[in-house]
Amino acid sequence: MPDDNLLQVRSIAAYDDNYIWLISDKHCAVIVDPGDAAPVIKHLTEHHLTLTTILITHHHADHIGGVADLLTWCESLGQEKPVVYGPAHENIAVVTERLIESDVVSISRPACEFTVLDVPGHTSGHIAFYLNAGQQPHVFCGDTLFATGCGRLFEGTPAQMVDSLNKLKNLPDQTLVHCAHEYTLSNIKFALAVEPKNQELLAWQQTAQTLRQKGVPTVPTTIAHEKSVNPFLRCEESSVIESVKQHQAIKDTHPVTVFAHLRSWKDTFKA
Repeated sequence: MPDDNLLQVRSIAAYDDNYIWLISDKHCAVIVDPGDAAPVIKHLTEHHLTLTTILITHHHADHIGGVADLLTWCESLGQEKPVVYGPAHENIAVVTERLIESDVVSISRPACEFTVLDVPGHTSGHIAFYLNAGQQPHVFCGDTLFATGCGRLFEGTPAQMVDSLNKLKNLPDQTLVHCAHEYTLSNIKFALAVEPKNQELLAWQQTAQTLRQKGVPTVPTTIAHEKSVNPFLRCEESSVIESVKQHQAIKDTHPVTVFAHLRSWKDTFKA
């Protein structure tokens, strides 16, 4: 088991609102979803880090667009080409090791071990990487779970997404949630439309606004926090069910039905 005191997890901002995640031991690094190579190369160079591994959650360009350039850059330095891990059920040419549910990715430099979770919905083959590093577990969930939100259903079904979100929801409460976008403030506005009296959500809005005013990311959050403020993890709560009912007639209150209407509502919501 890796010593979490030796591992550092940092976000690298990319594009308008993407986060690329870096896990390092101050010498070697793992990169998650490098949609853009330039900010990654800048960070690795400034911190004298050797890139050994790239993890990919799904096939969208803003998550894989920088992989080829990073491989070329490593080769230009005479370094060993990083191993690229990604979903087995998506066609991603740069992936060299294809992964499915429960696969384990063991990395020696930096010393860390990830367990793979199948979390389809946003895309058909989306995966997440769970790092159980001592007292502070981490999950790198791409575009499946966001701070106070979830990804759009581009390829999957509501039932798939509910199963995927439940899989993440059932991780230990203290798990840090490393999502791939800074969508938090707009997600909070929607969440408050659903649960305007949720006191934890109202407090979170103030905290998140302060963080963004200072230019500080609102992520990672924790699974416990998401269960208290994220409507997409609260489809069995009476407050969420009643709000959905008031917005649109639903045939039943099954969590998948509630989620489907909640996601449809969010897709057209004007923040």
